[in-house]
Amino acid sequence: MVYTIRVATLEDCKDIYRMIMVSRCGDRRVAQGDLEQDGFSKNPFFQSIIAEVPEQHRSKDGHSKVGYALYFFAYSSWKGRSVYMEDLYVMPEYRGKGIGKALMSKIAQLGLAAGCNQLNFAVLNWNKESMDFYLSQGCWDVTTGLDYHCMRCEGPALEALARGDPKN
Repeated sequence: MVYTIRVATLEDCKDIYRMIMVSRCGDRRVAQGDLEQDGFSKNPFFQSIIAEVPEQHRSKDGHSKVGYALYFFAYSSWKGRSVYMEDLYVMPEYRGKGIGKALMSKIAQLGLAAGCNQLNFAVLNWNKESMDFYLSQGCWDVTTGLDYHCMRCEGPALEALARGDPKN
């Protein structure tokens, strides 16, 4: 399969959003306008790359942009620079053709070029196919070997925390 992996542009945002909508299956999603602002403004919060096939290999629905990955850089006081892969998605009809591996490899290359020494990401516990893919790429499940938990604060709890009035 012939494809290219390249830096995504604002013009690609509608296709990235289309794939996000398909991949989230009813979960909350950001609005397309927020995605455009947060990823393609002067000071973006995230970076993105896209997988594109030639016109003759378009999907059955006519799409040539068939995969994407979103990532951003982070810092650990233990490990230093890291790259965090927020999303990796390839349309089902293009899976098994090396596109996901190429997207992930490109993020690893970008991370190494930026001086990062680790790639971090999360996988939903029900997504065994993705977990198997990541393990086959040399990744490991940090939750099985590290003595910490990933925590989250959002919505009203985040607002209360910001006011200095967290819930007990």
